[in-house]
Amino acid sequence: MAYDLEEQEQLATLKAWWNQYGNLTSWVLIAGMAAYSGWTGWNYYQGKQAAQASALYDEVQHAMQGKDNAKVQRAAGDMQSRFAGTAYAPMSALTAAKSAFEAGDMKAAKAQLQWAAEHGEEEIKALAKLRLAGVLLDEKAYDEALKVLAGDTTAQFAGAVADRKGDILVAQNKLVEARAAYQAALAAIDKKNPGRRLIELKFEAIGGTVPADQAAA
Repeated sequence: MAYDLEEQEQLATLKAWWNQYGNLTSWVLIAGMAAYSGWTGWNYYQGKQAAQASALYDEVQHAMQGKDNAKVQRAAGDMQSRFAGTAYAPMSALTAAKSAFEAGDMKAAKAQLQWAAEHGEEEIKALAKLRLAGVLLDEKAYDEALKVLAGDTTAQFAGAVADRKGDILVAQNKLVEARAAYQAALAAIDKKNPGRRLIELKFEAIGGTVPADQAAA
């Protein structure tokens, strides 16, 4: 009998607690389950997106190897419209830009490089800008090329950016500014870098002098 009374007291306490807090508890549990469900669902979605993007990236690469520029551009366009948030999209844009450049389609090449520069990670952005500035240099769009290279860049590409600026300034016959750009490039590039000697030659060709202790190894 004592057990029954104790059990009834516990049941009454539980009912009282439930009447006061039960609804709130239910909402907390529901919210927690919904959050977990959403998290697992998002992970599944992300994994599926990455797998599909990887397959499409392979398609871009195969089309590139087959020199099928039209197919490369289509696949890269699909990648950008369907999987823009993945790392494969800007990489595909770089590949598509190279394909378009080799096919002589400068308009498509510039568009792909611009997309990569706007959507890629820092290294991809820097590389895309360098290549875009090179295309614009070839087209004699000097001011536009310098504008593309303006602003900060990663330390990894600082020397290459300064070198490309020097090339553009030489094309504009702005030799004082060009020498400053090449000097900046040499300061940013390791002496053992195989490309350093070419920058030295360009610097010297416009009246610059590389100190002996800074010359390429």
